[in-house]
Amino acid sequence: MNSTLDRFVGGKQGAIGLAILAALILVVFPLLLDAFRLNMVGKYLTYAFVAVGLVLCWGYGGILSLGQGVFFGLGGYCMAMFLKLEASDPESTKIQSTPGIPDFMDWNQITELPMLWQPFHSFGFTLLAVIAVPVILALVIGVAMFKRRVGDVYFSIVTQAIALILTVLIIGQQGLTGGVNGITDLKTLMGWDIRDDSSKMILYFVNAFLLFGCILIGRFILASKLGRLLMAMRDKEERVRFSGYDVASFKIFVFCVAAAFSAIGGAMFALQVGFMSPSFVGIVPSIEMVIFAAVGGRMSLLGAVYGALLVNYGKTYFSETFPELWLYLMGGLFIAVVMYFPNGIAGLWESHGRKWLGKLKLKLKRTPAPLAAPAAQAEPSANSQSRELETTP
Repeated sequence: MNSTLDRFVGGKQGAIGLAILAALILVVFPLLLDAFRLNMVGKYLTYAFVAVGLVLCWGYGGILSLGQGVFFGLGGYCMAMFLKLEASDPESTKIQSTPGIPDFMDWNQITELPMLWQPFHSFGFTLLAVIAVPVILALVIGVAMFKRRVGDVYFSIVTQAIALILTVLIIGQQGLTGGVNGITDLKTLMGWDIRDDSSKMILYFVNAFLLFGCILIGRFILASKLGRLLMAMRDKEERVRFSGYDVASFKIFVFCVAAAFSAIGGAMFALQVGFMSPSFVGIVPSIEMVIFAAVGGRMSLLGAVYGALLVNYGKTYFSETFPELWLYLMGGLFIAVVMYFPNGIAGLWESHGRKWLGKLKLKLKRTPAPLAAPAAQAEPSANSQSRELETTP
């Protein structure tokens, strides 16, 4: 029982780190931030799903994917399709030439709902599709690449190309996907209005609990034999292959897990923000997602969450304060982290935080001198004075 618990939380130290992060997300932020800022933090946490998946496949598996925005976008589009169909009931769209279909389809002179959209009337199918569609795509990519031993920089280039292709495809199929504007005006989830502050608060906590669930799954994977094999494959892939292990299958598995995490984040993004567009699918957002993991620490699941929060807060702050310079400031932040803190925030804690904590513990262990010491020191002086009186003639 204890060993299973240690696998999920990462021992005593992991439990403390998880408790601190949970207190920050579940207690501190809701108490200190207003509804608007809290919703922004919820949006940042949806990116943390992608960063956690990148820690698994890049930090431990050595698989640098520059196309995680593809899986984030697919999960978001699956959820957005369900929400858009619910918002496009005949009563709400009676002014259209074809009531009962999304508005962008009516603008493109489509007269009936395409077959691709029809299954998304079901919420159960939507939940299944949010996970299944990105995982199936990741499985196809993984089998095509890893079974042929294509890796390292070539794999990164291919994932970038897939992100570009999917972006162009979404923008080009305006009648099916909403084009460059994406799927907008998402109002309700099974009759529940998701636009007011109380609903956004509930979605924030749902998002947070799902994120912690993904972190625990990631820790369980890393604590198992698979986690040790991932690190061995990252460092000495050929040696692991010659030991009789199917390296390609392990890589495919962890790549699919990272895709599933990213898809969950995309679905929660569509729920919290209320739209989904191809701007979250392309090369630029995919590289930004890698930056989240790099800043937080590509070897730390909790560090990935802190990295996503820090980078997105910096992005928001710089864009509001220095609208003409914020891109350069963000680039400078990333360069500084890579040059001076290559292991990110988590590495900074490992190198400096532990030493500081150890010094603090030593100071606390040192007990102060007892209060009776001055009285004890006063006695010898009194005795010596009496001796002097006795010896005087």
